[in-house]
Amino acid sequence: MRKRKFLRALLWLALACTVLAGTARGQTPTIHLLDIKGPVTPIMQSYIDRGIQASVESGAVCLIVQLDTLGGSVNVTGEVVKEIQNADIPVVIYIAPAGATAASAGTLVTLAGHVAAMAPGTTIGALSPVGPQGEELPETAKTKEVEWLVANARNLAARRGESALAWVEKAIRESAVATANEALKLGVVDIVATDLNNLVAQLDGREIQLAYRKVTLRTSGAQINRLPMNLIESFLHVITDPNIAFILMTIGINAVIFELSSPGGYVLGIIGVICLVLAFYAFGVLSVNYTGLAFIALSFVLFALDVITPGLGVLTVGGVVALVLGAMVLFNTSIYPVSRPLIFTVALATGMFFAFVVSKAIRAQSRPVAVGAETLVGQIATARSRLDPQGRVWVEGELWDAIATDGPIAPGEKVKIVGVEGLHLHVQSLTHESPTRAAQN
Repeated sequence: MRKRKFLRALLWLALACTVLAGTARGQTPTIHLLDIKGPVTPIMQSYIDRGIQASVESGAVCLIVQLDTLGGSVNVTGEVVKEIQNADIPVVIYIAPAGATAASAGTLVTLAGHVAAMAPGTTIGALSPVGPQGEELPETAKTKEVEWLVANARNLAARRGESALAWVEKAIRESAVATANEALKLGVVDIVATDLNNLVAQLDGREIQLAYRKVTLRTSGAQINRLPMNLIESFLHVITDPNIAFILMTIGINAVIFELSSPGGYVLGIIGVICLVLAFYAFGVLSVNYTGLAFIALSFVLFALDVITPGLGVLTVGGVVALVLGAMVLFNTSIYPVSRPLIFTVALATGMFFAFVVSKAIRAQSRPVAVGAETLVGQIATARSRLDPQGRVWVEGELWDAIATDGPIAPGEKVKIVGVEGLHLHVQSLTHESPTRAAQN
């Protein structure tokens, strides 16, 4: 009986320890952190959506999105804003580190956050709309776009007060930009935090209004769990850099043209097609300027023509000029332009490559046709029978009928092939001078 009571007490003790351990673990809050740097793209949207889902499923206190962006697609930004606003967990947008910015579409993402924060030395603003290819919009279209942006931005900033609403409208109509302290004073952001720890400390006890409920943040002693991009997200994020997209396109077209000019290997062709597919994916995400793309296509047409009909390299020079012009307006926007040094380096390297290919083509065309027996002219053969003047010689593993043009030639003597007539080779002795030359001397 005593033994049974002892076992029962031991069981209750173990159960109590388990509950206490679980409670202790539950008392340590977790915050998930996303780190985003670059344009607002579908990859960024997918990353934020995955971060929200992971935070909800793990029971995290909130999700912090550390942001540094110069903007991007307005349509994608709208989807990101909707995901943040309808999240069942507080989403904190933190513009950091020092030197970072949330410009253009990044401003809307920041305003959509349940809490907006900035690090010292960061900026926010410049919401003026531009066309899908970075160009200035026509007056009517610009007016419509501005009014649409103003309405949406005012909805996002409505809870932040009149000063914030006035600044948001100014950011759209006049491309106004604010520093961290200015934004805090205007009510555009809620917190200026020196680092993540300082941000977490300031979040503690803050009441947050979600889409369908209110929550109070308990972040004291919270553990920050970083959620990096997965392999596919990281890869797609890298290739949507305008510089990388430009390099991929250049490599792809070079490889395809080289494969078409000397078919048979297939490896270069496959690599070229893969690079082009990735480049066009990036162009679709970044809203490429089709004028720039047309110039680049023209440049490679000129390069290909110079290979097919090699001249003095004029077409190659024209191709280099067209490539530079096209690259400079490929993403004609101040948000994410292609690096100027990269443009000139790639154009120069491409021009040199095609100049080399063209020089090889010209050299090949200047060589005499070498087909059949004509290839034997100038080679050395061995007499297999007496040539007086006819006989046989051995050359390149074959026995040929030959005619001596400079007198009798003994068997075993070395001769030089000087001509071909039908199936007969004309040869001259290498061991003695011909009578004709002797008489001339």
